[in-house]
Amino acid sequence: MRPAIRSPSADSARPVPLIESAPANAAPNAHRRRRALRTLTALALALALAAIAALCIGAYPLTPAQLFDALTASDTLLSSDPMLRQARAVLLEIRAPRVALASLVGAGFGMAGAATQALFRNPLADPALIGVSSGAALGASALIVLGPGIVAGPVAPGYLPIAAFAGALGVAALIHRFAATRGQLALPLLLLAGIAINALCGSTIGLLTYFANDTQLRSLTFWSLGSVGGAQWRTIVAITPFALVGCALLARERHALNALQLGETQAQHLGVPVLRVKRRVIVGTALCIGSLVSCTGMIGFIGMIAPHWVRLAVGPDQRIAMPGAALLGALVALCADLAARTLAAPAEIPLGILTALLGAPFFLVLLWKQRAALGA
Repeated sequence: MRPAIRSPSADSARPVPLIESAPANAAPNAHRRRRALRTLTALALALALAAIAALCIGAYPLTPAQLFDALTASDTLLSSDPMLRQARAVLLEIRAPRVALASLVGAGFGMAGAATQALFRNPLADPALIGVSSGAALGASALIVLGPGIVAGPVAPGYLPIAAFAGALGVAALIHRFAATRGQLALPLLLLAGIAINALCGSTIGLLTYFANDTQLRSLTFWSLGSVGGAQWRTIVAITPFALVGCALLARERHALNALQLGETQAQHLGVPVLRVKRRVIVGTALCIGSLVSCTGMIGFIGMIAPHWVRLAVGPDQRIAMPGAALLGALVALCADLAARTLAAPAEIPLGILTALLGAPFFLVLLWKQRAALGA
């Protein structure tokens, strides 16, 4: 019996399974995933070590063993050891709230900065550039100065993040109104409007400072310099839900922001509602930054530095860049605060000054690279 002769044309017409080409494409993807996992793990470990160092270092120094004993000691042991009781009080009432607030602020600014830079497709973008930070500071400053006269008494701390978010959202809505043209959101107009609104908010805060009394003036000075020195558990509890909701809104748009890197036209062809995504990112940024600024004042450049460094390490994928920027932002804020309270001890340098000293040269370097890329 003669064997059947297979036609060459039949073999050539048969489709080649996609699985045969998968290993060649899967290898780079697997390498990128491993690199991203290593980067996120390294950032998480560095953040944990920085938190331990921040809990141990200060005017009342502790060793890691003393830190562990103070955190795990029973009530019986605490009652019989006054030194251990004092160490625990320092940890839980002073240093732990400060570490928690610095980490929260850095993570929020880092994540908002990653979303803002992805939205504008520009490494120089920062939440402060679109007026969100100054709007939040204006809302909180107005409550500090005008609130006691309106309610005829002291203002509850829980209203401060609400006022800051209202200021941030109001400024974001105003900027959006200026930048919206023919159903589109012109990003260059958004930046220009943000610059103008920043100047307006700064002058209004200066006017409030002029009319403030001594107590209010100290609070406004704290706002202008930025610090986590006044961290308390009640304020952290008050702002955390707002910050988490804002971060959740930003994380929800991570896939859409990835599509926007191809350009708005291509993203629309892929089914991305571009205008809706822009609005959601602005609202999420306003909610996150507004709540954080209400507790710390103006702290700049973290939202620019952290996302840029993370993108250099893991690429522009927002599924990795957002959590990476949050971890690196928390690490930068924690290390900067540790330096702020130890470099000039017993005095304390405001955190906003240190981040500006670090961020301004970094911004100039980025600006110089952009200038070189444009052939200037």
